[in-house]
Amino acid sequence: MEVDEENNTSPSAEESSIAVPNGQAVEATVSIPPLPPVQPIVPALIPPAVVPPIAPIPAIAPVVRPLAPLPVRPPVFKPPVQQNGEARTSDSDSDDDDAGQATGGEYEISEESRLVRERQEKARQELLMKRRASALAVPTNDMAVRARLRRLGEPITLFGEREMERRDRLRMIMARLDAEGQLEKLMKAHEEEEAAASAPAETDEEEIEYPFYTEGPKELLDARIEIAKYSIARAAARLQRAKRRRDDPDEDMDAEVDWALKQAGSLILDCSEIGDDRPLSGCSFSYDGKLLATCSLSGVAKLWTMPQLNKFCTLKGHTERATDVAFSPVHDQLATASADRTARLWKTDGSVLRTFEGHLDRLARIGFHPSGKYLGTTSFDKTWRLWDIDTGVELLLQEGHSRSVYGIAFHYDGSLAASCGLDALARVWDLRTGRSVLALEGHVKPVLGASFSPNGYHLATGGEDNTCRIWDLRKKKSLYVIPAHQNLISEVKFEPQEGYYLLTASYDMTAKVWSGRDFKPVKTLQGHEAKVTALDINGDAQHIVTVSHDRTIKLWASASDRNQDMDLD
Repeated sequence: MEVDEENNTSPSAEESSIAVPNGQAVEATVSIPPLPPVQPIVPALIPPAVVPPIAPIPAIAPVVRPLAPLPVRPPVFKPPVQQNGEARTSDSDSDDDDAGQATGGEYEISEESRLVRERQEKARQELLMKRRASALAVPTNDMAVRARLRRLGEPITLFGEREMERRDRLRMIMARLDAEGQLEKLMKAHEEEEAAASAPAETDEEEIEYPFYTEGPKELLDARIEIAKYSIARAAARLQRAKRRRDDPDEDMDAEVDWALKQAGSLILDCSEIGDDRPLSGCSFSYDGKLLATCSLSGVAKLWTMPQLNKFCTLKGHTERATDVAFSPVHDQLATASADRTARLWKTDGSVLRTFEGHLDRLARIGFHPSGKYLGTTSFDKTWRLWDIDTGVELLLQEGHSRSVYGIAFHYDGSLAASCGLDALARVWDLRTGRSVLALEGHVKPVLGASFSPNGYHLATGGEDNTCRIWDLRKKKSLYVIPAHQNLISEVKFEPQEGYYLLTASYDMTAKVWSGRDFKPVKTLQGHEAKVTALDINGDAQHIVTVSHDRTIKLWASASDRNQDMDLD
């Protein structure tokens, strides 16, 4: 620093200080002669060798020192980073202890992570259960499967369960028991099966054989035999007639269908009458076409003479609204259904023959068997029942619908019955065996009406989805879907002679006629001012009747037939 100060200080004229290499300063006195005024003063030049060793910093080459190696840090294994960022990493040295603790498995798990792990564990357990179930030996015979379920204390069958579904259920039950370690129970079941299989055929105690059906009363067995005999004769006559018409060259089927459709297309309103003070709910022609029966929400049924619609008789007895009325196909009797949970059998003179009690909820529709010996009733208690007309005994209580049963129809041969309900399903039952032979699925809303065609293999259904479906019983599928109305269809009926056309009634205040050949529209019957609740057609297909919530009865007839009657008059 002293040297720097000496260098910065300008040298005086009398003395100058020269630095020597050994750091000692030697003072010297130098006499300078006077200079001429014209010549500039030239300072004495200092040789560069006497410059002090301290040079400017840029001139000195920097000394590069080797860096010490960084300490090698042992690898730290940290848990995976979760979605919520609970397990996070740190680069600072102060987090080494926390990282060491994390590697030890003592870190906290969030609630979401715990739920994810539980779901994964549950899925893994299910997979292991399926693997274990696939490795178990399960009997393939359905009777053996039922026996195994019975020995395990499980239900031998569930509602609507099929054979393969029952076998899968047994497999999963066995896998669960195996996983729970209840092998003794399984082994005991196996031993019982083996003992039962190896037991001698002849034993002291009589073996109990459980039937696959529920035994009914003796009256039901007699009724099934009677129905079988009746239906076989009717079916043979129908097939023989169809073969004769097919082979007869004089029979022109297309011409007959065209004539029937022409008659239906010329239908006009023939008569209109006020039926009751309350809305009408049902109507039916007698088997000879001379009487018409109607019922209303007042609980009263009335009989009218044809074709003038003069009131003939009043039937009073129900305590609630009447829901339907039907004439017997062979006798001068009629039946009514009511919301008071009863059905009544009447004579045409207004006297009550029988009261059918047994339903647990209000009744909907009723129908007679073609033989006239049995009556079918539907109810909102999810069942339909078959009654003996002569004795009033309940022959059959049939379940099968998951919701209320609304409509019922009988095959013209008498062998089958069709039921439909609010579960959007129609079922076909074999009355001779009691089995459900067909489950017709297609409607998306409740089905309110069903009708068999006289040809023996067509069934029509209508419901709240505003469509009418035509089912082929031979193919077991739907042939036609008719977008029939703009509101729900309350009832459907085939023409009773040959099924040449189909009738539908709807809440859109109209009834329509459809061709039985290709199910195209033929005629629309307009005239009601409210919902059309029911319709019927007489045996000779000369008249059609409709009843409505506007309390009126409207009678429709062909224009040509009406002109002939006027000429005769």
